[in-house]
Amino acid sequence: MSEIYSGIRGLGAYLPEKVLTNFDLEKMVDTTNDWIFSRTGIQERRIAEKGQSASALGIKAAMEALEDAEMAPSELNLIIVATVTPDMLFPSTACAIQNQLGAKCGAFDLAAACSGFTYALTVADGLIRSGLYQNILVVGTEVLSSFIDWKDRSTCVLFGDGAGAAVISRNFTHGKIIASSLGSDGSQGDILKIPAGGSAMPPSPETIQNGLHFLKMQGADVFKVAVRTMEDVLRELVQRSALKISDINLLIPHQANRRILQAVAERLELPEEKVYINVHRYGNISSASTVVALYEAQKEGRIKSGDLIAIVAFGGGLTWGATLIRW
Repeated sequence: MSEIYSGIRGLGAYLPEKVLTNFDLEKMVDTTNDWIFSRTGIQERRIAEKGQSASALGIKAAMEALEDAEMAPSELNLIIVATVTPDMLFPSTACAIQNQLGAKCGAFDLAAACSGFTYALTVADGLIRSGLYQNILVVGTEVLSSFIDWKDRSTCVLFGDGAGAAVISRNFTHGKIIASSLGSDGSQGDILKIPAGGSAMPPSPETIQNGLHFLKMQGADVFKVAVRTMEDVLRELVQRSALKISDINLLIPHQANRRILQAVAERLELPEEKVYINVHRYGNISSASTVVALYEAQKEGRIKSGDLIAIVAFGGGLTWGATLIRW
């Protein structure tokens, strides 16, 4: 029996038109362009218009990915949406996108924060390798601006909105997914979270008054764990795949903070030209981060046939994951 594998057949992305620069933030909160850029490497981020939901961003990325794959929505067998800023608790954002596409297939959301695309890609790859599905649409979409306290300078400067999508198909040799590895540590969930809005802390006048529906982050703790876990998961995956870190042609890390990206690259001994960075343009767009970066790297000609691409991410949960792709 021949091997079943999956490959990336099409890519798409959508970034809202509204640009919020560091100079704009200087007028909103006690901060400066120099302070933000020196600590994060971020110069600007995209912000969704009022009423523009995660599905509204995701559908645009999904349509481009399907067009790139030369595939009709009717050919999809499943839609997986990675998001922590869904349109609502339920029905899922994936169902909203399925409806807008006119697809006739299963659809569900997956929550792994900034690791979301890597998690969803791994699930899609596994389902295709099982023989169950032929074509799966994976979308990472976030409207983090709706969950940011714009008076909190430690978080409001970091995050933005956006969406990316990939069509994954059985035995598609282009963008072949070689291997993946996922991890989590729930004991450290408190360092990056949105406390209220779920069953543990339902919405109430008190939760709203106390700002508990906004993203909370212990930045120093996140930095330390992010660097270590992204290095560890990628080293483990490369070794398991009988490859070397030096075999990687392009590393696409989660775009959280330029200093984190530089620290990971240094620990892996990867030169700067082998690391894709777009955090300066978009900030942290959580589950959309790595798929948007992959999309842009391909558009810019940074990826060539035969290249080994490594995606690595870290997010709230805590979660982390890595995927190796042979282009």
